[in-house]
Amino acid sequence: MSATRDPLTGAADPSTRTGDRGLHRLAAGALLVSFRGTTAPDWVLRGLEDGLGGVCLFGFNVADGEQVAALTARLNEAGRPVVSLDEEGGDVTRLAYHTGSAYPGNAALGAVDDVSLTERVYRAMAAELARCGVNLDMGPVADVNTADDNPIIGTRSFGSSPDLVARHTVAAVRGLQSAGIAACVKHFPGHGATHQDSHLEIPLVDASLDLLRERELVPFLAAIEAGAKSIMSAHVAVPDLTGTLPATLSRETLTRLLRCELGYDGVVITDALDMHAISKSVGLAEGAVMALAAGADLLCLGPLPTADDVRHMVDHIAGAVAEGRLAAGRLEEAAARVEALRDWFETAPAAGNGQAADGDVVGLDAARRAVSLTGSAGPLVDPFVIEIDTPPTIAVGEVPWGVAPWLPQAEIVRVKPEEADAGALLGRARDRSLIVVVKDAHRHAGSRELISALLAARPDAIVMEMGLPIWRPRAGAYIATYGAARANARAAVELLTA
Repeated sequence: MSATRDPLTGAADPSTRTGDRGLHRLAAGALLVSFRGTTAPDWVLRGLEDGLGGVCLFGFNVADGEQVAALTARLNEAGRPVVSLDEEGGDVTRLAYHTGSAYPGNAALGAVDDVSLTERVYRAMAAELARCGVNLDMGPVADVNTADDNPIIGTRSFGSSPDLVARHTVAAVRGLQSAGIAACVKHFPGHGATHQDSHLEIPLVDASLDLLRERELVPFLAAIEAGAKSIMSAHVAVPDLTGTLPATLSRETLTRLLRCELGYDGVVITDALDMHAISKSVGLAEGAVMALAAGADLLCLGPLPTADDVRHMVDHIAGAVAEGRLAAGRLEEAAARVEALRDWFETAPAAGNGQAADGDVVGLDAARRAVSLTGSAGPLVDPFVIEIDTPPTIAVGEVPWGVAPWLPQAEIVRVKPEEADAGALLGRARDRSLIVVVKDAHRHAGSRELISALLAARPDAIVMEMGLPIWRPRAGAYIATYGAARANARAAVELLTA
């Protein structure tokens, strides 16, 4: 029997070639699973032996670089896994989850706007990833951040200009892949114009197809032309493109737009399917089937699904093939793309030791070039620092931030804005230099109210914004770091104490 043809792409659809034998292995091969702890559980190791696609690591899988290297070595003994994590630099880091990143994130790199610097930063990050046995980075973020109150992108984006984001996305891809780490450019077709977090709901991108092509798609097309090995789908709805579906489940998005119109033939990876945009709408297992049918090749899972959930997903995918709702040929196509990616891992250039050693240097250099000071701080006198607590996004997690490591002579208090007593804080700051540190004040009314109350009494105070510098109050000095990574904090304190 000859294979049928996909009516959209014209590709062969050999749905009758794959029998029951091997079908579950094909289904398992489409999954990137997660697990708790710093060692791989038996179910993951057995799964890799049976064809599981790979793993996605998180901060709770990391103690230090040596431990991660041992973990990934054990994973590679069990199979040929794709070993991935989110290492964006800046606020989103997994290798430095417990300390904060030595690299500023994309907003800082975009503010400097030196593509050679961006490439150096990403090459240094890639060297660290390679040393730890990771072979795919869930980055860079290629979203054009046009919504000031975007709750999930913000400093993760290079900026609000499509051309700026495009040239730095290309530099990041080159930096990663020149050191043997596959880039996963995200979040297609664009998460920068949203006002909701896809971890919690389906965000809306209210853009026409023409606007999408002029704005959101520009960096992705540039990344495709630069040879990006993978692209991550977003759980966002674009009514003119996806209808009410999130893009991850939309064949119009992943096949017609990404594959046919933009000509991409690399690996398409979904954002984590256990995010509420998928799990609370169509469900985890059905979301897996719909994403594969739409054109995804690897299905990323966050920390919530259990071993039983994973087994159920594999059974559900295989059942969808048996029912005719998912072509076996679609699984074979996905497996072939992932296998080609594994082959690239084995032939890709190796990262040099010098690149890893250069990491702290290039990261601090980038942070120093990004930080800006408006006004005059003057010499610090017995500094009193108020750090305004900001709830972390789910993407960032509980990564430490603040100036304490670099300003040991200061008294530092961290306060929740809704609980803070401005009068009491001002009393403690009397006859002392007052420094107020905040993240994304433009997104948090309570933070702005507290800062305004403090500045009303102390107009000489120094405000340090460690998110996006959109709300700029009149203060004695205003410092913008474009991120809250360890490198950003050090560069800001150096500017204060110079």
